[in-house]
Amino acid sequence: MLARTPNDELDAGPRKGGPGTERLCALTRAVKPVDELIRFVVGPDGVVPDLKRKLPGRGLWITGEKAALKDAVTRNVFARGFKRELRVTPELVEQTERLLVRGALDALAIAGKAGLVTAGFAKVEAAIAHDAIVGLIHATDAGTDGVAKLSGALRRRGDAAPVTVIKAFTTAQLDLALGRSNVVHAALLAGPANDTFLARFTRLERFRSGEPGDSGRNGVRN
Repeated sequence: MLARTPNDELDAGPRKGGPGTERLCALTRAVKPVDELIRFVVGPDGVVPDLKRKLPGRGLWITGEKAALKDAVTRNVFARGFKRELRVTPELVEQTERLLVRGALDALAIAGKAGLVTAGFAKVEAAIAHDAIVGLIHATDAGTDGVAKLSGALRRRGDAAPVTVIKAFTTAQLDLALGRSNVVHAALLAGPANDTFLARFTRLERFRSGEPGDSGRNGVRN
């Protein structure tokens, strides 16, 4: 059972929350697990997102969805919650999304350096057939033929192991993260670094869509 937290809009500062930690969303007034929220603090330049929950000062929590954050900005929730005059613009929404994207790609880069990412159509096709993979990445600008062929290979695996299919990043973003050129398709091998990447991807997708972050799993959740 999730631990309850006092219905205070501001927390007492950055702390490590264990499993089941909850906070109050200052917009909806609902108490939710911290994984479904984003912490914000007031810095020298105004309100900033604290995705790692480590920035000093008291924090205010908002449901981690773009629509909720837009609503919080429009309704001046930050000024009310922090009890001070604050000028918060829609740029905060864009800044938060950029940081979520960067965090996911940084985690993908670490997974690549750990040898847990296979890139290139033929290598990805082979990994689908023979390796324990947990994710399949298609660049947003990938050709439909390649995506269809790899999706077919995924369906032919003949096991029920979940595979998350991701179509959230451009070739240019994948190239930069993985330190190679023309990354259109990639397979994620099982390992802790990819657990971190998938968790950050889930957070990004929840922010963008309001739904848990799965672009697809085993060809079913697309």
